[in-house]
Amino acid sequence: MSILSVQQIREADRRCIEEIGIPGVVLMNNAGTAVFREVKRGPVGVVCGKGNNGGDGFVVARLALLAGLNPVVILVGEPEAVRGDAAVFLRAYQRLGGKVVMARGEQEVKQAMSQLRLCRTLVDALLGTGVEGEVRGAVRTAIEAWPYPPRWGAEPRTVSVDVPSGMNADTGEPCGCCIRADVTVTFQFKKRGFENPAARRYLGKLVVADIGIPEVCADEERWQALMSGKA
Repeated sequence: MSILSVQQIREADRRCIEEIGIPGVVLMNNAGTAVFREVKRGPVGVVCGKGNNGGDGFVVARLALLAGLNPVVILVGEPEAVRGDAAVFLRAYQRLGGKVVMARGEQEVKQAMSQLRLCRTLVDALLGTGVEGEVRGAVRTAIEAWPYPPRWGAEPRTVSVDVPSGMNADTGEPCGCCIRADVTVTFQFKKRGFENPAARRYLGKLVVADIGIPEVCADEERWQALMSGKA
């Protein structure tokens, strides 16, 4: 199994989308579907950021809605900041009748997070592999307000999307704060930081899901050979 740095993962994604021609929306739908397979019970709380990690969360929310799992969906940040592929799946979820709680400031986030008390499964789709520096603001408030069960292993169960929000995917260290997941569904490639023993308390069970990125996109020698053959 390939173990990649954040930069290597970004390049593999770019090659897959721009050079091979597999649309980003296809990869995002595959990613969210892989996360949804780890959702065992509802109601489901899905906490989304404004980026692609949040887009994966909106896919989960749509699938939970269609499965009758009564999703409670929170968007941390301005809805206008959700763009590209993530916006496609936010709109799809809303057009199916799904509701989103918009939480822009820290006080709104605290109030929104309190709505997750009755959820049996929580999906962490706040931050992905692009975290640099200390997590601050409304996203930090959401992480710190995460409704963990009274004892470890009890409900609600937390499933993180790609990486526990707040973890530096290159080092495995928290960026000031970090979600403690029961399950982390990471996509296609294991992240370098997951090899750090300190990361285990945040990752929980690690699932590496195939979302359709060809292995050649992450293999420099094979990739260069492939590109040379096209020249």
